[in-house]
Amino acid sequence: MPAKRRPNKYVYRSIVFAGVAAVNLFRVKVIPSGLEHLPKDEVIRGMNRQVVPGKGAVVAITHFGYLDFVFAEYLLWKQLKVHMRFLVTKKAARKKFVAAVCDWCEHIVVDRSNGGAAYPISVEKLHKGDYLAVLPEAGVSRSFEVRQLKTGAVRMAAEAGVPIIPVSVWGGHRMLTRGHGLSLKAVWKTPVRIHIGEPLRIDPAAPVAEETLRLQKILQEGIDQCIDTYPEKAPVGAWWMPVSRGGSAMTPEDQVLLDEADRAKYKITG
Repeated sequence: MPAKRRPNKYVYRSIVFAGVAAVNLFRVKVIPSGLEHLPKDEVIRGMNRQVVPGKGAVVAITHFGYLDFVFAEYLLWKQLKVHMRFLVTKKAARKKFVAAVCDWCEHIVVDRSNGGAAYPISVEKLHKGDYLAVLPEAGVSRSFEVRQLKTGAVRMAAEAGVPIIPVSVWGGHRMLTRGHGLSLKAVWKTPVRIHIGEPLRIDPAAPVAEETLRLQKILQEGIDQCIDTYPEKAPVGAWWMPVSRGGSAMTPEDQVLLDEADRAKYKITG
């Protein structure tokens, strides 16, 4: 007789509590705005949001650092007790621990070379009432400006008839991002600003490319608002600031060239 699968809500909750404890331990100040844009009709029973058909959402999160999803989950858990289902790359899921977490928490593993295979599973979860977390930039933005988005978030939201909740995260990349490793000094008391944009309702008849550009613009507006209200002033030439703000991050033009090179490499190496 096969072993009974462990209820994912307890595993998920344990991971969330560990994240909350880490945020508190390192005295990271998470500063939200736009909370009025979060759904008001959520059903919360006990320690988790009740999954209700027709009440799902796509949560589109910016991707400047490797911990941005942690802070997005932190905020939505605090506000709505949401157990978000994340789209996780097959490359990341090769690690046994990550694969186990994906299984326990019902996350969705995506093969970048065949992303369409995960699409119907994602839409099914949205119909069920889950919140599906997506990093639509499909990789870390090294310019620290929202780069061109993949169309999946818009297509899934349109097909499932659910809103997209735009979540812009600023400050998490100072702790851990591409080319800058994790250190206790980088984490200690580093503020993180998060802006929740107004939910997007996608007309199924609307052009996907145009709606994706609209989402990109809204996410960037959220980042701009976060930078304008960030509690720490960046020194001139700071590596973690975009060039448009006086920083020394990669230019968007250089990033496009390197992204193309990375995609070519990925196709070759798998």
